[in-house]
Amino acid sequence: MTKQQVLAQLKHAGVVAVMRKMTPDRVIEIVEALKEGGVTAVEITVEGKGGMESIKVVKDHFGDALLVGAGTVLDNPTAKQAIEVGADFIVTPIVSKEVIQVANEKDCLIASGAMTPTEIYTAYQAGATIVKVFPADSLGPAYLKNIQGPLSHIPLMPTGGINLDNMGAYVKSGAICIGVGSAIYQYDTPEEIKKAAEAFVSAYRNAIE
Repeated sequence: MTKQQVLAQLKHAGVVAVMRKMTPDRVIEIVEALKEGGVTAVEITVEGKGGMESIKVVKDHFGDALLVGAGTVLDNPTAKQAIEVGADFIVTPIVSKEVIQVANEKDCLIASGAMTPTEIYTAYQAGATIVKVFPADSLGPAYLKNIQGPLSHIPLMPTGGINLDNMGAYVKSGAICIGVGSAIYQYDTPEEIKKAAEAFVSAYRNAIE
């Protein structure tokens, strides 16, 4: 898929499950439960040993039925490897013009992490498709709304500390999609994960109506 196709699917998905410390032996069960609950985009972070292999396993298993991103990408070699194993999009926690360039050369969507207005603008000008406002919970929904004033042309994805109580406020403040961490998947059973996914997807749909 092209990055524009991925962008359209991310907007439609709304909720992106940000999954840390995944291992190939357990990631399929978790993602399957998320998908059954209505989540159609996941970001698997690559720090640690199992992240990159987990991306490949999930992409091989689900194909185009699910968007799979690589998170916590900090350098060019990691970005290139993630794209090679099948990642549909790249996510960074910081502004890295080099990683943005690599992603664009491969026609891969890049969501660049940023916090201040200057960082957000710099990331977008460097070629980021989306800017991940991070850590969102340190800033709050009002911050996102204020950013929308002068920088309304920049697609924003708040991530960090998003939960069912505050997600709607971020959506109404201009987010095009939301990154949700352990609150959506860190449960003991697939059924619990599915129910959490359903709750987040439902909350997102209600917020955009």
